Amino acid sequence: MRPTRPLASLAAGLALLLSGCTMIPAWHRPAPAIATAWPGGNETTATLPDWQHFYRDPVMQRLIALALANNQDLRIAQHQVEAASAQFDIENASLFPTLNGGAMANVQKEYARIWSLSQTNGPFYMRQYAVGFGVSAYEVDLWGRIRSASQAAFDRYMADALNRENMQLSLIASVASGMLTWVADNQAVLVTQQVLDSRQRTYDLVRQANQTGTVTALDMAQAESALHDAETSLQIYTRQRAQALDQLTLLVGTPLDDATMRALHGITSLDSVTGFPDVPAGLPSDMIARRPDILSAEDVLRAANDDIGAARAEFFPKIQITAANGTASNNITRLFQSGMGAWNVAPQITVPLFDAGRLTAQLRVAKARRKEEIARYEKTIQTAFREVADALAGRDTYLKQLHAQDALIASNDRQYHLAITRFQAGYDPYLTTLVAQRDLYTARLGGITTQLQTLANSVTLYKALGGGWTSTVPPRPTASPGGHIL
Repeated sequence: MRPTRPLASLAAGLALLLSGCTMIPAWHRPAPAIATAWPGGNETTATLPDWQHFYRDPVMQRLIALALANNQDLRIAQHQVEAASAQFDIENASLFPTLNGGAMANVQKEYARIWSLSQTNGPFYMRQYAVGFGVSAYEVDLWGRIRSASQAAFDRYMADALNRENMQLSLIASVASGMLTWVADNQAVLVTQQVLDSRQRTYDLVRQANQTGTVTALDMAQAESALHDAETSLQIYTRQRAQALDQLTLLVGTPLDDATMRALHGITSLDSVTGFPDVPAGLPSDMIARRPDILSAEDVLRAANDDIGAARAEFFPKIQITAANGTASNNITRLFQSGMGAWNVAPQITVPLFDAGRLTAQLRVAKARRKEEIARYEKTIQTAFREVADALAGRDTYLKQLHAQDALIASNDRQYHLAITRFQAGYDPYLTTLVAQRDLYTARLGGITTQLQTLANSVTLYKALGGGWTSTVPPRPTASPGGHIL
């Protein structure tokens, strides 16, 4: 059956209205309140390697791959992205009329005397049948209210997608840092075990000397105290190592298999971890265009800007259309015969006259939230700028500190061997040896801490610059009128 002329004209008019404009304010990206170069000098534009080329240690790569496949926080973020995509489809679907088909049969029994049709009291039956399709309460988006809401939903979908990418970036960095922490704690356990063995040998030596009367009871007590101090430290670092493994397992999202555990235990020191390549910082503008948290904050700001367009459109009349087309008859056998066609169109216009300031307040709320998101966007950039600047400041100072710490360990080692030699020869009391031994132990633990901080700073710098997501940022997609991402 061919559609009647009114519905055909209505469809053409709706298609024309769908291409109209909106009342969304013109979009202008706020200028970030940060310097155009990093403190300490200007660097050329940087292209960051993918995470597989930055985290080159094979065990670390294995742990990161497991985390990307099993981490529960990342799964939650992915489901949030899917929900935001579906919400965009819901908002976008309101741009189009919902076409429903239906059939109706109505049979009603009456008595002739009620209607004074005859003197008899016999019953008669009123029948009505109809088949057709129609549109119910479709709002014509003449002022762009629905398009503004749809665009806001799309921008929030983009923000959630970027949040997921930011979580992935943070997860990769957390796994790398977690592995480095475990290696450092494991190295501290091994160093403490060596110190404990050394103090045990020294204690045995002092005890034998005490039996011969060549050392005092004070020397004996000091050696025993140093032995128990090492035993205490060993338990502390053993506990920290176990807790670091628990944290790493939580990040990975699944128990580590035997092969991974063997490989992890095969790394006995931070020197055994494959080092990170040097990363050029580039310019702050590179960071703004690369970091997903900054791009996400910008999309949230875009959505707040879209909400203003929807709030503005509320001040204008709303046009709703209800229409139907089909066939109707009081005899079901003639329902589809020629001449039984029926249609109706019922447009309705609603004009806001008095609402006690509700619409004005809604517009003020939308504008205030845009200002709020502008401040949040600028703070996100300023925080990112500080993270990169701090990491750049640590890049040079940690290396110098590490070299100084190595020199300190070497000098303390010489001091300890001289002290133990002089004590065994009877020139110095045991206290001199004990002080030298404790200084060496402290210096070795300090070396582990400094080396851990140096490696962790490289991870922080790579993450702060936006590395581990994409080396180049693809063009921002747009939403099609059909609810698809282009």
